[in-house]
Amino acid sequence: MKHTMDEVLLTLDQAAARLGMRPVTLRMWASARKIARVKIGRVVRIPESEIAKIIERGLIPALPQR
Repeated sequence: MKHTMDEVLLTLDQAAARLGMRPVTLRMWASARKIARVKIGRVVRIPESEIAKIIERGLIPALPQR
């Protein structure tokens, strides 16, 4: 997915809070290029669309009712 200039960029703390995980985990994923990031100088931001992708990849669909 191509990111646009008007996309919301989240700090590591904000992104981690939305996912219920620690910021250090996201920092490691970003450093290992497991997730997309925007780096401006020393500042790292996570695109909001990347948070949605992480949630979609982890989604386990419900079983159909019997």
